[in-house]
Amino acid sequence: MRKKVKKLDEILEIPVELSTNIPKVTIVGFERVLIENYRGILEYQDYFVRVNTHIGILNINGFNLNLEEMTTDDLLITGKIESIDFEEVGEEE
Repeated sequence: MRKKVKKLDEILEIPVELSTNIPKVTIVGFERVLIENYRGILEYQDYFVRVNTHIGILNINGFNLNLEEMTTDDLLITGKIESIDFEEVGEEE
């Protein structure tokens, strides 16, 4: 069944992040990060943000980090971003 849905998505040119839970991370310069398809915020400090996604944990490090906008699907983080790394989690059964 999933193969049929994937094929239909390809034919209709639907972006992968819309038809799956895969997060989309958009970085604008050193001051903005937009995360789409996130699950929740695990930790928030003005120098460190940990965001849970369906495929792992996204770590954002910097200074004066701020949760600028947050909806059920999107999260916008602003501030002086120094690094971003990803912790992959194992497959859920």
